[in-house]
Amino acid sequence: MKYRNLLLPLMLVIPACTTTSAPTSPSAEAPTSALREIADAYIKLTLEAGTHEAEYVDAYYGPAALQEAAKAAPRHLDALLADARALTVRIDKALPALSNDTDRRRARALRGMLVAAETRLQMLQGKKFAFNDEAKGQFATIPDLKPLAHYDALLADLEKLIPGEGSLASRVDAFNDRYIIPKVKLQPVFDAAIAECKRRTAQQIALPQGETFTMEFVTGKTWSGYNYYKGNYKSLIQINTDLPIRISRAVDLGCHEGYPGHHVLNLLVEERLARAKGWNEYEVNPLYSPTSALSEGSANYGIDLAFPGPERLAFERDILYPLAGLDPQSAEAYWKMQQMTEALSGARLTIAKMYLDGEVDRAQALRLTQKYLLLSTARAEQSVGFTDHYRSYVINYGWGKDLVRNYAERGNPDAATRWRRMEKILSEPTQPSDLLP
Repeated sequence: MKYRNLLLPLMLVIPACTTTSAPTSPSAEAPTSALREIADAYIKLTLEAGTHEAEYVDAYYGPAALQEAAKAAPRHLDALLADARALTVRIDKALPALSNDTDRRRARALRGMLVAAETRLQMLQGKKFAFNDEAKGQFATIPDLKPLAHYDALLADLEKLIPGEGSLASRVDAFNDRYIIPKVKLQPVFDAAIAECKRRTAQQIALPQGETFTMEFVTGKTWSGYNYYKGNYKSLIQINTDLPIRISRAVDLGCHEGYPGHHVLNLLVEERLARAKGWNEYEVNPLYSPTSALSEGSANYGIDLAFPGPERLAFERDILYPLAGLDPQSAEAYWKMQQMTEALSGARLTIAKMYLDGEVDRAQALRLTQKYLLLSTARAEQSVGFTDHYRSYVINYGWGKDLVRNYAERGNPDAATRWRRMEKILSEPTQPSDLLP
């Protein structure tokens, strides 16, 4: 709705100056006007779709009247699907006439959101897609996955490096459980971690004045952390405590959900796109869209960007371990374990594809998750439960991180350049394909 506020002064001035100014070319104005109309229709479409699926709208901070109207009289899925397709056609007609790169990037991003809406609406109607088709339709990218056999060699190496009784997964899980944060220590540990995540981010990215967040510890979720953006530069960050939280997750979640992750992305989108440019389509964020690949990918890459390896180890050892009541002398051993097992993370996406495509059943997916991700039964259940609920959304974490990292680090630039590229992703209309060489 911001563009309407910007246009009002112009409307007041035009009648007084029409006798002395050359008339505006209709051909120059029409494409931009069409884009604004499509954006308005897209917002209505998204809010109405949100009445059919509780999590469809991840965030909305536009006029409350629009959301109330959507809830009062939502269209059926068939009508919404037809609308999404019609709006995509209108975008395709408008694109060739757009005269500048900024408008074209906006249009392409909006088109990606409409294609995602079309895909998701079909899924809500019961249509089943193959994993890659579902990912492409919703997130505008197909992950490059390795077969599980690729990870067998890594497991064999870890077997040699981590001796002991029982399965490799049970040995690794038991070792990692030595680093659980006591529940009474969660608040100070997370407070310290998020504060440092913010400090490091604010040194590189100018954050809007007044930005803030509220943090809550919750239970009964399929995810480990969630950022609910409320608009006006405010977020609610929730941390799931269903399973004991290990010390490494404090920095992980602090960066991912906070700084420079989801909270910062939403801040910059609101400040630089919704407010500064008046692109009101950014006041609504559907969960299943190409922005999710960039959002989750940048949030995961942001951990490494803010805390290069040795710096993270030092911060956790010197600050977080004492706050958690853990032995700082053991920090390096835990750090090395995390480094050794990180290379297995891609197996999660391969297992998800196999499961959702029907190549393995749920029991097999659980066993494979335990084996290749070295998880306990309970943690494997949480991982597969996430796939049950969010399906191909899981690609956005690992594959999304690969896309963002490869873009930010292309040519092996210095740290400052990596931060500038990260900021560009967070604050401009970007598609996953934009990050490819």
